[in-house]
Amino acid sequence: MARKGSSIRLSSSRISSLLLSMFATFASFYVAGRLWQESQTRVHLIKELDRVTGQGKSAISVDDTLKIIACREQKKTLAALEMELSAARQEGFVSKSPKLTDGTETKKRPLVVIGIMTSLGNKKKRDAVRQAWMGTGASLKKLESEKGVIARFVIGRSANKGDSMDKSIDAENSQTDDFIILDTVVEAPEEASKKVKLFFAYAADRWDAQFYAKAIDNIYVNIDALGSTLAAHLENPRAYIGCMKSGEVFSEPNHKWYEPEWWKFGDKKAYFRHAYGEMYVITHALARFVSINRDILHSYAHDDVSTGSWFVGLDVKHVDEGKFCCSAWSSEAICAGV
Repeated sequence: MARKGSSIRLSSSRISSLLLSMFATFASFYVAGRLWQESQTRVHLIKELDRVTGQGKSAISVDDTLKIIACREQKKTLAALEMELSAARQEGFVSKSPKLTDGTETKKRPLVVIGIMTSLGNKKKRDAVRQAWMGTGASLKKLESEKGVIARFVIGRSANKGDSMDKSIDAENSQTDDFIILDTVVEAPEEASKKVKLFFAYAADRWDAQFYAKAIDNIYVNIDALGSTLAAHLENPRAYIGCMKSGEVFSEPNHKWYEPEWWKFGDKKAYFRHAYGEMYVITHALARFVSINRDILHSYAHDDVSTGSWFVGLDVKHVDEGKFCCSAWSSEAICAGV
């Protein structure tokens, strides 16, 4: 009986082991099958992702996504902007504020920022300009809001910084609030080119205007004529507009227009094409170019020559506009002496 009982227990143990082995085998097959199924699913998803994103190319970046969103938003205002641009050409000023689809208005972009070059002792000239066409206080703000014309006097500092002349300019500016004061420019003839360059850079950084103009403090600016003339060039992103010439380079030190670097202009000593005189204009793209490269742009003895030199080699449209020749005054002229 003892042997029989042992045989029964041994047989039962073998059966249990066999069942356990079979269960383990089936479990292994099940796990392996699930892993294979998941791997096949991943392969399918990867192929679908590659197909959607462009045959294995990486998915679109966050920056590209933001650009797409911005483009979609811009399309919403395109029709309104085209209509307003047409109206601006008719009126000679910036277009009215375009409305978005939700009824709100976008900020009006200035047409032009005029930098009026002035000197420390020229308060009488500045007062004459304010009275003649620029205005002060509410009238200056009205010129900006209704015409899109921002006008500011541009001035440097005295060679003796902080002296009575500097204090006088600060006091005048506190009353009129119509200056751009360039602290790194010494108010002297030899720094005129640097002064104009830093004006363009400062204005482009501060105001997102269509155009930027350099003028002097003894001319009358015809705002209506200026607006209509600039409106004709709104679609030209790199326009350089003014009374153009390619004059003689003077190498004699006692000459009024002496150019110390005359030797750079070749044997015939002739300047490249550039706008000269009391007023000239550049577009936003060119002003941004000056701003970005302000530290490496060379300056010659005269600011008009310097400005022309900055655009040599660029794809710039030189517009010879007789209306900027201030000596030839007419009802359609943009500027005249005061």
